Amino acid sequence: MQIYMVGGAVRDRLLGLPVQDHDWVVVGATPEQMTAQGFVPVGKDFPVFLHPGTHEEYALARTERKSGRGYKGFTVFADADVTLEQDLARRDLTINAIAAHSDLVGQDGSELIDPFGGQQDLKSKVLRHVTDAFREDPVRILRVARFSARFHDFTVAPETMALMRHMVQDGEADHLVAERVWQEISRGLMESHPARMFEVLRECGVLRVILPEVDRLWGVPQRAEYHPEVDTGVHLMMVLQMAARLKAPLEVRYACLTHDLGKGTTAPELLPRHIGHEQRSAKLLRGLSQRLRVPTDCHTLADVVAREHGNIHRSGDLGAAALVRLLERCDAFRKPARLQDILLACECDARGRQGMQEQPYPQAERLLRALAAAQTVATDEVASAAQAYGAAGPQIGDAVRRARVAAVGAEMGLSASAQAEPDPES
Repeated sequence: MQIYMVGGAVRDRLLGLPVQDHDWVVVGATPEQMTAQGFVPVGKDFPVFLHPGTHEEYALARTERKSGRGYKGFTVFADADVTLEQDLARRDLTINAIAAHSDLVGQDGSELIDPFGGQQDLKSKVLRHVTDAFREDPVRILRVARFSARFHDFTVAPETMALMRHMVQDGEADHLVAERVWQEISRGLMESHPARMFEVLRECGVLRVILPEVDRLWGVPQRAEYHPEVDTGVHLMMVLQMAARLKAPLEVRYACLTHDLGKGTTAPELLPRHIGHEQRSAKLLRGLSQRLRVPTDCHTLADVVAREHGNIHRSGDLGAAALVRLLERCDAFRKPARLQDILLACECDARGRQGMQEQPYPQAERLLRALAAAQTVATDEVASAAQAYGAAGPQIGDAVRRARVAAVGAEMGLSASAQAEPDPES
């Protein structure tokens, strides 16, 4: 029995990056031998065991044979006769197909087993598939894109990009399942350069398969006075990069990704204006979130941002009553903490434009100040007083709203009546 450290742990050590998890492969062992030594079996599709002390995963060396479409269309063969090189050959990228005899990766490479040139590709900053077996699993396309977001200064090898395009054209990407798509997209969104992921997804053609609502945004013009970069897709990438720069959580980054979906369906005769795109965005967002089974927290935040980002951008022109109504539509009174995430997504949108990256976003401070003022209203007391005068049902809600409007107006020096709310068309 021989044990090797493999995959990302070796790669990250060679790059001088912190290692989050260790992956181990065991050569020359049987499941019975593993359990006899105290390892706990956990693998469903192939033999994986938890170390009795560290609880890290140890997988028996294995090979795979394509038996159907999609990432589940494999027959796995694990046996004591499977070699380390055979196991490494089934991996996605050469930089992930390096093994070490121990967790002490020597600077001179003496502890490394690297049959596919992964070390050279690390030095050359190239993402290259290991063997033609790459084509058998469409999830690997998404992984290459995600690694591009993490290692943004790496390039995808031309032959690997050509192979990914062929896989898409061959229909292999049509069999990606929602859970895996969301898993890879969400992880890529949280990398340092999420825009790079979408560049790769577009270049190989898979973006129009998995996220057609997003893919449609490229080449769509918009009003230059609001968006100096003009192209909607270019703006979207700038927004995502701003979200990464501001270290936004996943919910905010998903909202940034989907806030302008409706612009991809604007009638040609209306371009470059996008009147009403907010509601179209919300409708497309519902379908996308359902299709990918996006977590509820991500979808609900994105829905508010899609519908209200135009009004939030223009909230500096709103009076007290309109500010309170905007806060109500953002559900800020029930979920005040979430308003900060909504405002962060809107800030990313506003600053994700040429010449705007260093600009402040005073709308956030103003709306938070309005919310704080409105929260000083003792709603129970207002409701009791209204009931004492015979109010019931919606009348009580109206009384609470009037009290909040008065509080906001007094705190911020605003008139109770709202100015005409702007048409959210940009």
